[in-house]
Amino acid sequence: MTRARFARFAWAVLAYNLAVIMWGVLVRATDSGAGCGDHWPLCDGAAAASPSFAHIVELTHRISVGIGIALVSLLVLGAFRIFPRKHRVRLAAVIAFSFTMSEAVIGAALVLYKLVQHNPSIYRAVALSGHLSNTFILLAGLTLTAWWASGAPAIRLRQQGDMTWALLIALAGAMLLGISGTVAALGDTLYPAHSLAQALQQDLSPTATVLIRLRLLHPLIALSVGLYLLLTAGLVSHLRPSEATQKYSGGIVVIFLIQMCLGITNVLLQAPIWMQLAHLLVADLLWIDLVLLSAAALAEGVPHRETSRRAADPAGHHPAGWRDYVALTKPRVISLLLLTTLAAMYMAGRPSLCLVLAVAGGGYLAAGAANTFNMVIDRDIDGVMVRTQQRPVVTDTITSLQALRFAFMLEVVSFTLLWAAANLLTAVLALAGLAVYVLVYTLGLKRRTWHNIVIGGAAGAFPPLVGWAAVAGHLDLMAWCLFAIIFVWTPVHFWALALLIKDDYASVGVPMLPVVRGDRVTVVQILGYAVLTCVVSMAGVVVLIHTAAAGGGWLPASIGGLVSTAAGKMDIGLLACAAVLNVLLLARSYQLCRTPDRPRASSLFHYSMAYLALLFVLMAIGHAAHL
Repeated sequence: MTRARFARFAWAVLAYNLAVIMWGVLVRATDSGAGCGDHWPLCDGAAAASPSFAHIVELTHRISVGIGIALVSLLVLGAFRIFPRKHRVRLAAVIAFSFTMSEAVIGAALVLYKLVQHNPSIYRAVALSGHLSNTFILLAGLTLTAWWASGAPAIRLRQQGDMTWALLIALAGAMLLGISGTVAALGDTLYPAHSLAQALQQDLSPTATVLIRLRLLHPLIALSVGLYLLLTAGLVSHLRPSEATQKYSGGIVVIFLIQMCLGITNVLLQAPIWMQLAHLLVADLLWIDLVLLSAAALAEGVPHRETSRRAADPAGHHPAGWRDYVALTKPRVISLLLLTTLAAMYMAGRPSLCLVLAVAGGGYLAAGAANTFNMVIDRDIDGVMVRTQQRPVVTDTITSLQALRFAFMLEVVSFTLLWAAANLLTAVLALAGLAVYVLVYTLGLKRRTWHNIVIGGAAGAFPPLVGWAAVAGHLDLMAWCLFAIIFVWTPVHFWALALLIKDDYASVGVPMLPVVRGDRVTVVQILGYAVLTCVVSMAGVVVLIHTAAAGGGWLPASIGGLVSTAAGKMDIGLLACAAVLNVLLLARSYQLCRTPDRPRASSLFHYSMAYLALLFVLMAIGHAAHL
């Protein structure tokens, strides 16, 4: 057998094992795990099964597993015949064989210990979690066997910096996601619901078991892990540029989006068997793609864009201090984001001081991580633009590797802190804002289209969602109104700044609106978005007043009447103040549109920050009047 034929055989064995895994899901989903009784490997102590559906499904699965063991054994023999000693293909094939055997052992244990059919014990959930983990490692071994047999270069872990850890965390997260999905699917099998309303009632019941509660938790875990996978794929594509990393990074994005659509459909259709099969198949494909991305990113010969220049001139650099690391987070930029976060918290309810401090800290860390990733990615153009030439990553005061490590650390601490102090939704929203900023804006749009800030600027609209979710535990219409205000305000604010620094952007070829369309088009766009901002902000104020009007209903009638009167006057004052802020925004935008010069652009830029800050503070105060 030639190496080319062996590689084709290895890919075929991988495909066959995917089919075996799908059949195993069918066994669990149809409650056929006890189809052969508690006998193993024979069925009811005999080689043949009775013609019942459960017997046929279970026996067929056992036969397919036996064929799989034979195929993997042939794979190992071929690897040892064709490839020399200590070759990576031999190692991968041995790993695949080892976990194929342990897969069979776990399957036998499930049957012999009766952890099948309607068994709802926590031991069954633990056993299925181990089964899923073993399956993923088996797939990884088969994938690497086929990948390396096809001529791919070996992995070199030395001098990979924190990219190794980032990918290991991604792999661990994907495995955790698979485990939560497996246990959630077990809950669907053991506790089926006839409607979405009944499923939610089961999930939210105070007496619900862990298997049921995980059905509600799994989507949030999927979103948080998925966002991290997208972030890692984007960074790998940029920092380890090669044909393979580009292909598999794109695969992560496509497969994850398909998986999200399948997950939503699975929930709406109450997890029919065919949807469970499709959902797990795509999960396996996502895992395989992630394994291939990791192998391609860590392969020898792949260029490293984050390589430091410090080694070439060690005398020209000074050690980094804490101020340099703070500078990576862009604290001046974050301050306005934090204000909108805290204001949203007070619009959502009465947060405790501890919650406010925790959310402020977690929000700062998430935004700081996003800004640090941005500096690493944009190091090449930051070194050319005048206003960014002294950034720590550009000067190598902090190397790109150190900055990446710092950014990942900030994000991990932020996610943990927000989850522990508030809830998982809050942590996921903060991570989503980071992912939009890094993936959509910095990596996706910034260097490709002048629409970059219109779409990617949505990242700056996530902070009020984070604050609202931290207090309310959910998102309602008012939270999305706050999101919309910042979303339509961002072009007004940023394009005013872009007019001031358009020469910098032109020097590095970043297609900001003033660079590609000119000042006249830019100021007209600014005026249009200013009008839209005024409409959306006034609508948000009206929604806030309407939703807060029920406050004070628990007070005695006499006191409640006084509170209502005072709140009504406060509402009128809030509307008036919001109107004044909007009139000033329109006036400055109109002045810039008539005379597009630097003084008026600077005036609008600085006022836009004051506008957003005052608007959110006034709305928080107005809401407090009803409490």
